Amino acid sequence: MPVSRRELLKHGTYAAAGAALLGGHSLFSRRAMAATTFTGVSYIPPSYEALSYGSNGFIDYLKNNGGDAVAVDYYHSGQLLKADEQLPALRAGSIDFMFHTTSYITRSLPILGITGLPGVVGELYRNPERIGQDSPLLELINRELAKENIYMLTAGGGILQPEYIWSTEATPIRSLEDIRGKKVRVVSFEATKALEPYDIAAVRISSSETYMALQRGTVDAAVANISTIIGRSLHEQLGICYRLPMTGFTVAPFMLRDRWDSLDGSVKEVMQGAAQWYNDNFASHCNNDIYPNKYWPRVQEAGVEILEPSEADVAAFNESSHAVWEHWKSTVGEDVGERAIALALGKA
Repeated sequence: MPVSRRELLKHGTYAAAGAALLGGHSLFSRRAMAATTFTGVSYIPPSYEALSYGSNGFIDYLKNNGGDAVAVDYYHSGQLLKADEQLPALRAGSIDFMFHTTSYITRSLPILGITGLPGVVGELYRNPERIGQDSPLLELINRELAKENIYMLTAGGGILQPEYIWSTEATPIRSLEDIRGKKVRVVSFEATKALEPYDIAAVRISSSETYMALQRGTVDAAVANISTIIGRSLHEQLGICYRLPMTGFTVAPFMLRDRWDSLDGSVKEVMQGAAQWYNDNFASHCNNDIYPNKYWPRVQEAGVEILEPSEADVAAFNESSHAVWEHWKSTVGEDVGERAIALALGKA
Protein backbone atom coordinates (compact mmCIF):
# COMPACT_ATOMS: atom_id res chain seq x y z
CA MET A 1 0.00 0.00 0.00
CA PRO A 2 1.43 3.43 -0.92
CA VAL A 3 2.58 5.50 2.04
CA SER A 4 2.43 9.30 1.80
CA ARG A 5 5.32 11.56 2.82
CA ARG A 6 3.05 12.99 5.51
CA GLU A 7 2.49 9.54 7.03
CA LEU A 8 6.20 8.79 6.92
CA LEU A 9 7.00 12.01 8.76
CA LYS A 10 4.16 11.60 11.22
CA HIS A 11 5.46 8.22 12.24
CA GLY A 12 9.12 9.20 12.12
CA THR A 13 9.55 8.32 15.78
CA TYR A 14 8.70 4.73 14.97
CA ALA A 15 11.25 4.77 12.18
CA ALA A 16 13.88 6.10 14.55
CA ALA A 17 13.01 3.45 17.11
CA GLY A 18 13.40 0.76 14.46
CA ALA A 19 16.84 1.88 13.37
CA ALA A 20 18.43 -1.28 14.72
CA LEU A 21 16.34 -3.33 12.31
CA LEU A 22 17.70 -1.32 9.39
CA GLY A 23 21.33 -2.01 9.93
CA GLY A 24 21.96 0.97 12.17
CA HIS A 25 20.35 3.52 9.84
CA SER A 26 16.96 5.08 10.48
CA LEU A 27 14.35 5.48 7.78
CA PHE A 28 15.28 9.16 7.71
CA SER A 29 19.04 8.72 7.61
CA ARG A 30 20.91 11.89 6.66
CA ARG A 31 22.73 9.82 4.04
CA ALA A 32 19.47 9.67 2.07
CA MET A 33 19.13 13.43 1.66
CA ALA A 34 21.35 16.22 0.43
CA ALA A 35 23.31 17.72 3.31
CA THR A 36 22.32 21.26 2.27
CA THR A 37 18.61 20.56 1.80
CA PHE A 38 16.40 21.59 4.72
CA THR A 39 12.88 20.30 5.21
CA GLY A 40 10.83 22.81 7.18
CA VAL A 41 7.24 22.96 8.40
CA SER A 42 4.65 25.29 9.84
CA TYR A 43 1.02 24.73 10.72
CA ILE A 44 0.09 28.42 10.31
CA PRO A 45 -2.19 29.08 7.29
CA PRO A 46 -2.00 32.13 4.98
CA SER A 47 -5.18 33.54 6.60
CA TYR A 48 -2.89 34.45 9.50
CA GLU A 49 -1.31 37.30 7.54
CA ALA A 50 0.73 38.57 10.48
CA LEU A 51 1.97 35.25 11.83
CA SER A 52 2.87 33.87 8.39
CA TYR A 53 4.74 37.03 7.40
CA GLY A 54 7.87 36.02 9.29
CA SER A 55 8.05 32.41 8.12
CA ASN A 56 7.40 33.45 4.50
CA GLY A 57 10.21 36.00 4.70
CA PHE A 58 12.56 33.48 6.31
CA ILE A 59 11.95 30.98 3.50
CA ASP A 60 12.30 33.68 0.84
CA TYR A 61 15.65 34.67 2.37
CA LEU A 62 16.91 31.09 2.16
CA LYS A 63 15.78 30.74 -1.44
CA ASN A 64 17.22 34.08 -2.50
CA ASN A 65 20.51 33.78 -0.63
CA GLY A 66 21.13 30.06 -0.42
CA GLY A 67 22.92 29.74 -3.74
CA ASP A 68 24.59 26.35 -3.94
CA ALA A 69 24.83 26.08 -0.15
CA VAL A 70 21.17 25.78 0.87
CA ALA A 71 18.03 24.32 -0.66
CA VAL A 72 14.69 24.31 1.16
CA ASP A 73 11.66 22.04 1.06
CA TYR A 74 8.96 23.90 2.97
CA TYR A 75 5.39 22.92 3.94
CA HIS A 76 3.05 25.45 5.56
CA SER A 77 -0.56 25.26 6.77
CA GLY A 78 -0.10 21.84 8.31
CA GLN A 79 0.35 20.33 4.84
CA LEU A 80 2.89 17.89 6.20
CA LEU A 81 2.50 17.94 9.97
CA LYS A 82 -0.13 19.25 12.36
CA ALA A 83 0.84 21.51 15.26
CA ASP A 84 1.10 18.70 17.83
CA GLU A 85 3.14 16.53 15.43
CA GLN A 86 5.89 19.04 14.70
CA LEU A 87 8.03 18.81 17.84
CA PRO A 88 8.09 14.98 17.90
CA ALA A 89 9.03 14.98 14.21
CA LEU A 90 11.84 17.46 14.83
CA ARG A 91 13.17 15.39 17.72
CA ALA A 92 13.06 12.27 15.56
CA GLY A 93 15.09 14.01 12.86
CA SER A 94 12.26 13.69 10.34
CA ILE A 95 12.37 17.42 9.61
CA ASP A 96 15.17 19.97 9.84
CA PHE A 97 13.32 22.99 11.21
CA MET A 98 9.90 24.08 12.31
CA PHE A 99 8.08 27.32 13.03
CA HIS A 100 6.12 26.97 16.23
CA THR A 101 4.05 29.15 18.54
CA THR A 102 5.88 29.12 21.86
CA SER A 103 2.67 28.94 23.91
CA TYR A 104 1.83 25.55 22.36
CA ILE A 105 5.01 23.84 23.55
CA THR A 106 5.80 25.29 26.98
CA ARG A 107 4.83 22.04 28.68
CA SER A 108 7.43 20.19 26.62
CA LEU A 109 9.99 23.01 26.74
CA PRO A 110 9.25 24.90 29.97
CA ILE A 111 11.87 27.64 29.51
CA LEU A 112 9.73 29.02 26.67
CA GLY A 113 7.17 29.92 29.34
CA ILE A 114 9.07 33.18 29.84
CA THR A 115 7.54 34.40 26.56
CA GLY A 116 4.06 34.10 28.04
CA LEU A 117 4.46 34.52 31.78
CA PRO A 118 1.57 36.63 33.18
CA GLY A 119 2.82 39.81 34.77
CA VAL A 120 5.94 39.66 32.58
CA VAL A 121 4.55 39.76 29.05
CA GLY A 122 3.59 43.42 29.21
CA GLU A 123 7.16 44.46 29.98
CA LEU A 124 8.61 42.07 27.42
CA TYR A 125 6.18 43.33 24.76
CA ARG A 126 7.08 46.96 25.43
CA ASN A 127 10.82 46.19 25.46
CA PRO A 128 11.43 43.74 22.61
CA GLU A 129 15.21 44.22 22.69
CA ARG A 130 15.28 42.21 25.92
CA ILE A 131 14.66 39.04 23.91
CA GLY A 132 16.35 40.17 20.70
CA GLN A 133 19.13 38.39 18.86
CA ASP A 134 22.25 37.94 21.02
CA SER A 135 20.40 39.19 24.12
CA PRO A 136 21.27 37.59 27.47
CA LEU A 137 17.69 36.29 27.75
CA LEU A 138 17.81 34.52 24.39
CA GLU A 139 21.18 33.06 25.30
CA LEU A 140 19.72 31.76 28.57
CA ILE A 141 16.74 30.25 26.76
CA ASN A 142 19.03 28.44 24.34
CA ARG A 143 21.27 27.13 27.12
CA GLU A 144 18.20 25.50 28.65
CA LEU A 145 16.86 24.27 25.32
CA ALA A 146 20.23 22.67 24.60
CA LYS A 147 19.51 20.22 27.41
CA GLU A 148 16.70 18.93 25.18
CA ASN A 149 18.87 19.16 22.03
CA ILE A 150 16.71 22.03 20.76
CA TYR A 151 17.89 25.35 19.35
CA MET A 152 15.76 28.47 18.80
CA LEU A 153 17.33 30.43 15.95
CA THR A 154 15.61 33.66 16.99
CA ALA A 155 12.66 34.82 19.06
CA GLY A 156 11.49 37.01 16.20
CA GLY A 157 12.72 40.27 17.68
CA GLY A 158 10.19 40.30 20.51
CA ILE A 159 6.94 38.75 21.61
CA LEU A 160 3.67 39.60 19.91
CA GLN A 161 0.92 41.80 21.30
CA PRO A 162 -0.42 40.09 24.44
CA GLU A 163 -3.46 37.85 24.48
CA TYR A 164 -6.62 39.48 25.84
CA ILE A 165 -10.03 38.25 27.03
CA TRP A 166 -12.59 38.11 24.21
CA SER A 167 -16.20 37.31 25.08
CA THR A 168 -19.55 36.95 23.35
CA GLU A 169 -22.48 39.33 23.68
CA ALA A 170 -24.40 36.58 25.50
CA THR A 171 -21.72 36.26 28.21
CA PRO A 172 -19.98 39.65 28.35
CA ILE A 173 -16.77 40.02 30.34
CA ARG A 174 -16.15 43.63 31.30
CA SER A 175 -13.99 43.00 34.35
CA LEU A 176 -11.73 40.35 35.76
CA GLU A 177 -14.44 39.26 38.18
CA ASP A 178 -16.83 38.68 35.25
CA ILE A 179 -14.67 35.80 34.07
CA ARG A 180 -15.38 33.81 37.22
CA GLY A 181 -16.99 30.46 36.44
CA LYS A 182 -16.96 30.98 32.67
CA LYS A 183 -15.99 28.43 30.04
CA VAL A 184 -12.87 29.88 28.48
CA ARG A 185 -10.87 28.72 25.50
CA VAL A 186 -7.26 29.00 26.60
CA VAL A 187 -4.16 27.41 25.10
CA SER A 188 -1.16 28.30 27.22
CA PHE A 189 -0.47 26.54 30.49
CA GLU A 190 0.59 29.85 32.02
CA ALA A 191 -2.73 31.58 31.33
CA THR A 192 -4.63 28.56 32.60
CA LYS A 193 -2.72 28.66 35.89
CA ALA A 194 -3.19 32.42 36.22
CA LEU A 195 -6.97 32.10 35.89
CA GLU A 196 -7.33 29.20 38.34
CA PRO A 197 -8.29 31.57 41.21
CA TYR A 198 -11.32 32.61 39.16
CA ASP A 199 -12.70 29.08 38.87
CA ILE A 200 -12.86 29.10 35.09
CA ALA A 201 -13.55 25.97 33.10
CA ALA A 202 -10.48 25.98 30.87
CA VAL A 203 -11.16 24.48 27.44
CA ARG A 204 -8.14 23.69 25.27
CA ILE A 205 -9.32 23.56 21.67
CA SER A 206 -7.56 24.45 18.45
CA SER A 207 -8.08 27.83 16.84
CA SER A 208 -9.84 26.14 13.92
CA GLU A 209 -12.53 24.84 16.31
CA THR A 210 -13.02 28.06 18.26
CA TYR A 211 -15.47 29.76 15.87
CA MET A 212 -18.04 26.98 16.23
CA ALA A 213 -17.36 26.68 19.95
CA LEU A 214 -18.24 30.35 20.44
CA GLN A 215 -21.25 30.12 18.14
CA ARG A 216 -22.68 27.09 19.94
CA GLY A 217 -21.88 28.32 23.44
CA THR A 218 -19.38 25.55 24.07
CA VAL A 219 -17.17 28.34 25.37
CA ASP A 220 -18.16 31.76 26.66
CA ALA A 221 -14.89 33.49 25.96
CA ALA A 222 -11.41 33.04 24.58
CA VAL A 223 -7.97 34.18 25.65
CA ALA A 224 -6.37 35.03 22.33
CA ASN A 225 -4.02 37.21 20.37
CA ILE A 226 -5.65 39.36 17.70
CA SER A 227 -4.00 37.23 14.98
CA THR A 228 -6.22 34.34 16.05
CA ILE A 229 -9.27 36.60 16.13
CA ILE A 230 -8.79 37.80 12.55
CA GLY A 231 -7.21 34.64 11.16
CA ARG A 232 -10.24 32.57 12.23
CA SER A 233 -12.87 35.35 11.79
CA LEU A 234 -13.76 35.07 15.48
CA HIS A 235 -14.77 38.75 15.61
CA GLU A 236 -17.98 37.66 13.90
CA GLN A 237 -18.96 35.79 17.09
CA LEU A 238 -17.60 38.22 19.68
CA GLY A 239 -18.99 41.24 21.48
CA ILE A 240 -16.30 42.49 23.86
CA CYS A 241 -12.53 42.60 24.09
CA TYR A 242 -11.25 43.23 27.62
CA ARG A 243 -7.67 44.31 27.01
CA LEU A 244 -6.11 42.96 30.16
CA PRO A 245 -2.76 41.39 29.13
CA MET A 246 -3.11 37.75 30.07
CA THR A 247 -0.22 35.99 28.40
CA GLY A 248 1.82 36.18 25.24
CA PHE A 249 3.92 34.28 22.74
CA THR A 250 6.11 34.50 19.71
CA VAL A 251 6.43 32.28 16.68
CA ALA A 252 9.99 31.04 16.35
CA PRO A 253 12.08 28.78 14.11
CA PHE A 254 13.59 25.76 15.87
CA MET A 255 16.19 23.16 14.93
CA LEU A 256 17.93 20.32 16.70
CA ARG A 257 20.97 21.68 18.50
CA ASP A 258 23.34 19.04 17.21
CA ARG A 259 22.06 19.57 13.67
CA TRP A 260 22.71 23.31 14.01
CA ASP A 261 26.17 22.79 15.49
CA SER A 262 27.16 20.43 12.66
CA LEU A 263 26.29 22.83 9.82
CA ASP A 264 29.09 23.84 7.48
CA GLY A 265 30.22 27.45 7.70
CA SER A 266 28.59 28.64 4.46
CA VAL A 267 25.33 26.88 5.28
CA LYS A 268 25.23 28.24 8.82
CA GLU A 269 25.94 31.74 7.50
CA VAL A 270 22.85 31.61 5.30
CA MET A 271 20.69 30.28 8.13
CA GLN A 272 22.01 32.98 10.47
CA GLY A 273 21.17 35.59 7.86
CA ALA A 274 17.60 34.30 7.65
CA ALA A 275 17.35 34.32 11.46
CA GLN A 276 18.62 37.91 11.57
CA TRP A 277 16.05 38.97 8.98
CA TYR A 278 13.36 37.28 11.06
CA ASN A 279 14.59 39.03 14.21
CA ASP A 280 14.60 42.43 12.50
CA ASN A 281 11.20 42.15 10.84
CA PHE A 282 8.74 39.67 12.32
CA ALA A 283 7.45 41.02 15.65
CA SER A 284 7.93 44.66 14.67
CA HIS A 285 5.91 44.23 11.48
CA CYS A 286 3.08 42.46 13.31
CA ASN A 287 2.96 44.79 16.31
CA ASN A 288 3.58 48.11 14.56
CA ASP A 289 1.98 47.65 11.17
CA ILE A 290 -0.48 44.81 10.66
CA TYR A 291 -2.14 44.92 14.07
CA PRO A 292 -2.81 48.68 14.39
CA ASN A 293 -3.42 49.38 10.71
CA LYS A 294 -5.37 46.30 9.59
CA TYR A 295 -6.53 44.05 12.41
CA TRP A 296 -7.82 46.40 15.10
CA PRO A 297 -9.78 48.50 12.57
CA ARG A 298 -11.51 45.31 11.38
CA VAL A 299 -12.43 44.40 14.94
CA GLN A 300 -13.89 47.87 15.52
CA GLU A 301 -15.78 47.77 12.23
CA ALA A 302 -17.35 44.50 13.36
CA GLY A 303 -18.81 46.32 16.37
CA VAL A 304 -16.71 44.62 19.03
CA GLU A 305 -16.59 46.75 22.17
CA ILE A 306 -12.99 47.34 23.27
CA LEU A 307 -12.48 47.97 26.97
CA GLU A 308 -9.29 48.92 28.77
CA PRO A 309 -8.74 47.19 32.12
CA SER A 310 -9.15 49.02 35.40
CA GLU A 311 -6.07 49.69 37.52
CA ALA A 312 -7.56 47.46 40.18
CA ASP A 313 -7.88 44.54 37.77
CA VAL A 314 -4.33 45.00 36.50
CA ALA A 315 -3.04 45.00 40.08
CA ALA A 316 -5.15 42.00 41.07
CA PHE A 317 -4.08 39.95 38.08
CA ASN A 318 -0.42 40.80 38.54
CA GLU A 319 -0.70 39.75 42.16
CA SER A 320 -2.24 36.41 41.25
CA SER A 321 0.46 35.94 38.61
CA HIS A 322 3.16 35.48 41.26
CA ALA A 323 1.79 32.04 42.04
CA VAL A 324 2.27 31.19 38.36
CA TRP A 325 5.85 32.46 38.54
CA GLU A 326 6.58 30.17 41.48
CA HIS A 327 5.12 27.16 39.69
CA TRP A 328 7.04 27.97 36.52
CA LYS A 329 10.30 28.39 38.43
CA SER A 330 9.80 24.94 39.92
CA THR A 331 9.78 23.50 36.37
CA VAL A 332 12.90 25.30 35.10
CA GLY A 333 14.84 25.61 38.34
CA GLU A 334 14.79 28.46 40.84
CA ASP A 335 18.01 30.12 39.69
CA VAL A 336 17.18 29.88 35.98
CA GLY A 337 13.65 31.14 36.56
CA GLU A 338 14.76 34.09 38.68
CA ARG A 339 17.39 35.03 36.12
CA ALA A 340 14.97 34.82 33.18
CA ILE A 341 12.32 36.92 34.93
CA ALA A 342 14.89 39.54 35.93
CA LEU A 343 16.16 39.78 32.35
CA ALA A 344 12.62 40.04 30.97
CA LEU A 345 11.74 42.80 33.46
CA GLY A 346 14.97 44.70 32.80
CA LYS A 347 16.27 44.14 36.33
CA ALA A 348 19.45 42.29 35.40
